[in-house]
Amino acid sequence: MHFLNEQSSWVEIDLSAIEENVRIIKTLTGGEVMAVVKANAYGHGAVPVANAALKGGAAWFGVARIEEALELRNAGIEQKIFVLGYIPPAHLISAVDNQISFAVWDVEQIDTVSNLWGNSDSAARVHLNVDTGMSRLGVSFESALELALYLSNKPGVLFEGIFTHFARADESDQGSAELQEDRFIKVLDDLQNLNINPQWVHASNSAASLIRPSARFNMVRVGISIYGLHPSLDIKLPETFQPALSWKGTLCQVKDVPPGTGVGYGHEYVASKKEKIGTVPVGYADGIRRVMGNRVLVRGQAVPVVGRVCMDQIMIQLDNVSSAKVGDEVVIIGRQGEERISAENLAHLWGTINYEVVCGINRRVPRFYLD
Repeated sequence: MHFLNEQSSWVEIDLSAIEENVRIIKTLTGGEVMAVVKANAYGHGAVPVANAALKGGAAWFGVARIEEALELRNAGIEQKIFVLGYIPPAHLISAVDNQISFAVWDVEQIDTVSNLWGNSDSAARVHLNVDTGMSRLGVSFESALELALYLSNKPGVLFEGIFTHFARADESDQGSAELQEDRFIKVLDDLQNLNINPQWVHASNSAASLIRPSARFNMVRVGISIYGLHPSLDIKLPETFQPALSWKGTLCQVKDVPPGTGVGYGHEYVASKKEKIGTVPVGYADGIRRVMGNRVLVRGQAVPVVGRVCMDQIMIQLDNVSSAKVGDEVVIIGRQGEERISAENLAHLWGTINYEVVCGINRRVPRFYLD
């Protein structure tokens, strides 16, 4: 509540929830945990989240880009960091100098790395990305053994890990995930027969970590679950997990409008009677989708957003909350009284997934961290 007089719209992040969610995952899976903090920790804030995850037992941090890895290093994060995606060749030196591990999947990458460090005391720490059915980044599982052999014999390169990524582990039908896991295990068996044993083997995202014990290997890569958000409608978190993020705003004006009055751009909403209309300074530039049917919480009650969502503001219909006044807290995501609007609720309304809802909260919305 103390943010009400300071901000027009803000996000509150419960770091203790993130810490406990990581602790639950570590206990459940029994191995090392790579906390995925890419995309500004799914909108939650990479550095504070990483520190909270560390307290919960995370040993690795996963990011998508070298810039994200360097942000963690520059903030004093000393634990292992892994770049899951592409690193432009010009930034490889920064990765190695900062002891950042990264993914490889073709000969050209491996040659570039080896040429840079083949005659050096340093070594690039790489994980071979095996495409077992995602058809995104990665060497095909049929060609993985050949590339692994090539990698294991290149100077200046430490074959630190091997991994794959599930495409459909968040579905009730696990047939696709089963096939991918079988393909990956076949690659691992073939490597073991050649006495090639990378230290780290990882495949499971949040969904697979929950329901596929055989795919946990010695590390899991978990993103959405550490934020207390469900991997999907089919694969939901146990009740012990708690969402960490709330998104709020301030009611900045309340007015009575007469019947027949249009509200907002295009007058898509017209008051059918004398109505109480409030304005909240948050809009699509902050991450609220420009769709019909949005609702927010005011004084513990759900009220409709009326008219078009503007770039910086929304209008809400307050007839059922007669006591609402300027300065009231408005909840966009989170709990107020007995009512709650979840990221999953918004995802359903917006025709997307909870990942996109929280990642889409603009950086201009300040984050405040609660312990």
